[in-house]
Amino acid sequence: METTISERDSKGFAMVREDGKRAGTMTYSIAGENYIIIDHTEVDPAFKGKGIGKQLLYKIVEMAREKEIKITPLCPFANAMFKKLDDIQDVLKR
Repeated sequence: METTISERDSKGFAMVREDGKRAGTMTYSIAGENYIIIDHTEVDPAFKGKGIGKQLLYKIVEMAREKEIKITPLCPFANAMFKKLDDIQDVLKR
């Protein structure tokens, strides 16, 4: 599986592909120079239960660390994951 990040204007998304098929996406809004808001996660039903959402989140967290930006997770999935996972708290906007 390949996970990529793309940005355009004030929006961005992470995407997981497997064998050329989109397995899932997580979208975010660029709210400032050092700040993004994760607003939506979508996983293809054929890939449910394979950790795609978590893979997407970790890719965005990795990008946030590299760019030294903070994240607000408005998406219910991302919000739940931030509450559950201690290892990503460093990028959470407080």
